[in-house]
Amino acid sequence: MTTEQLHSDAARHIGGESGHRSFFGGTVSKTRIVGLLGAFLAMLVLTPILGIWGLALGLGVGLVVFFLTQRTHRGSILDRRTRRARWRARVNTGTDAFEPFDVAEWDQREQAAAQARGRTEKWEAARQLTIMRSHPDGADGMGWLQCGHNEPGIAWHAPLGEQPYLSVTFTATGQVSGSESSAKLRRAAEAFGLFLASRATPMNLVSDVQMTTRVLPADSAMQEFWVLSSLDPDAPAEAVRSYENVLRLNSEDAMVQRHFFTVSWPITTAFHDAAAKYGEGRDGWRGLMRQEIASTLRGLTEARVGHVDVLTARRLAAVILHQQNPSRPIDLVKGVDPARLGVASHDEFSAQIVDGVDPIMGTPVQWWHRTAAIRSENMAMGARGQLWALDLLTGSDIRFIRTLSFHLHLVPKGEAKAATAKDVTRDRADRLDDAQKGRVENDETGANLSAARRRALDLAHGSPHHGGAWVGYVTISERDRDALMRASRALEETCATGLGIERLEWQDSYQAAASGTTWPIGRGLTPGRSSFGSRFINALAGKSEREAL
Repeated sequence: MTTEQLHSDAARHIGGESGHRSFFGGTVSKTRIVGLLGAFLAMLVLTPILGIWGLALGLGVGLVVFFLTQRTHRGSILDRRTRRARWRARVNTGTDAFEPFDVAEWDQREQAAAQARGRTEKWEAARQLTIMRSHPDGADGMGWLQCGHNEPGIAWHAPLGEQPYLSVTFTATGQVSGSESSAKLRRAAEAFGLFLASRATPMNLVSDVQMTTRVLPADSAMQEFWVLSSLDPDAPAEAVRSYENVLRLNSEDAMVQRHFFTVSWPITTAFHDAAAKYGEGRDGWRGLMRQEIASTLRGLTEARVGHVDVLTARRLAAVILHQQNPSRPIDLVKGVDPARLGVASHDEFSAQIVDGVDPIMGTPVQWWHRTAAIRSENMAMGARGQLWALDLLTGSDIRFIRTLSFHLHLVPKGEAKAATAKDVTRDRADRLDDAQKGRVENDETGANLSAARRRALDLAHGSPHHGGAWVGYVTISERDRDALMRASRALEETCATGLGIERLEWQDSYQAAASGTTWPIGRGLTPGRSSFGSRFINALAGKSEREAL
């Protein structure tokens, strides 16, 4: 994928591909390749020893691997078994529930665990200790480099098994406001594509950009305040009722959108080298980030995404708390502690259930959340414009609260161009092989070749665009199980008919962690390993000279 493909007014093909071509051709999953290769090696080893039985055993294992990894509209058998095993492990260990950490309660549970007798009692005591954690699963390993008042919030992430990174979230009013001409939309899309391209160069420290849109009911609090402060106290009762009816009609079934952009800076050797020129230790980090934040703020403004502002740590924490408990206003920062991001919750296999409190009414509330991934291989191959996801944002058939988030991993042009050249070469070879052997051409090969050629044109010499990998997530929220089930069906229907998404990949068995993929904190995308050539060039580049500015 290229920045041009995602943000051009021209129709682009962004579906049908699951990644770059494998050594064996096509886009076969790595699990299947490893399994079949293991079966082949076992057959080579066992055939000389067991004769025909060794050959039969190897072929049998290969068939089992093939059927276990065969993709269907409900995923493969192996995927379903993996989800079941993961869910059982979560229930046994206690990670299927979450309670915010409390020192007094923790001490009591530690004491109970020490006094526990018997296998069942010890298991339950250990489970209660695991349930109480400092951060919710969706923000595991998240802290703050900068969280003061009236200053940009710089989140510091160190997820288990992943590269640490810093993230900053910006809010924007959006590219479209009312009726806009197609020319203005095209210029805005091109400007945002250039913003992404400028951050994908090897010299830039940015690695990922997350675009998040929160769709929630309209809040008429400001209008009500205006009415209370402007209404004549001697106004007749009919006039007062008419104002109330206007507010009710305007807010009934009305949904508004809030847009966020989260930019991530991986803490790499290059980051340390650049930060060292701004000061020692964390002071150098903050000095570098001040310049990076100012540059990103200018870039987003020039990208025509509307009025842009950077969120403080408290405002970002308020957004995360609101996404867990939508009864809480999204801009309510009163009493927010950036170090406490979680709300008590527990999981079912297909949902995260949050038990919170309505801060306005003071009554307990419960919200059910479910998250699904949108991947390229689950989308029908076809031409899509820049507004292809509009039905998911403004669809009249989906009136529930939802969050749509797309994660982009930026890839420098050289690496993206090399991978695209390999894809074109292998797709052409597959097409030529079919023609020489008299086989009907595989339509998947033709579609992949068409998309790869478009990428090659976008990455041609002189083009300002770079490469990118992407994944999308959508989280829906409802009040109870039945409403969530109906919302899930409505979402699947809208995606299939309006967006061409043939399958939503529900993140069942770990919904609590999946919710974090739609929080504006940069979670949800694991970038592919860079090529050997790219790593070699980076090693040759080394660090900047000590005497250089």
